Amino acid sequence: MSPITRMAPKKVAAYLGSATILAAWFASAGVPGQQREPATVPAPVQTAGTESLAEEVQAQTVRLRERLGAAPAPQRPARNPFEFAPRQVPRPPTARTAMAAEAIPAPVVLPEPALALIGMAEDRSTTGPIRTAIISTEGDELLIVKVGDFLGARYRVQAIGADAVELADLSTGAVRRLALR
Repeated sequence: MSPITRMAPKKVAAYLGSATILAAWFASAGVPGQQREPATVPAPVQTAGTESLAEEVQAQTVRLRERLGAAPAPQRPARNPFEFAPRQVPRPPTARTAMAAEAIPAPVVLPEPALALIGMAEDRSTTGPIRTAIISTEGDELLIVKVGDFLGARYRVQAIGADAVELADLSTGAVRRLALR
């Protein structure tokens, strides 16, 4: 049984009727002889006021040109982004600047922070003992360090012995020794 025979006869008739109307509509659109002519536009009627309107436009044009002639000229910009400032050549030092250089005071040495060695730890390895130092700071902070570690920005751990730690001061080069209490 074909799919068309299964449909209700009313549906088949409605589809066929719609298809026929659609085909007729497309066919009529393609016929060139039945196109409508566009409506003709009547020619504009000239009035007596056009001459006065043209004179008014001319007067406005003259006034606009006068105003544009009196407009302020653009200002020169304060800076040119495509031009660099001239390079200043450094002056050689004079006797006055040499004396000022001698008068510069020595750098201020900061006081050493309060550090205390409170413990040691040791791990055994095939290359020998690996020591770790436990250091307390003035803010009750505990630091666990090995050789080569930094204590803040001022010290570096230089050596760890059985009962003492040597810290190298990075600003002065001095060695500070902390011993167990």
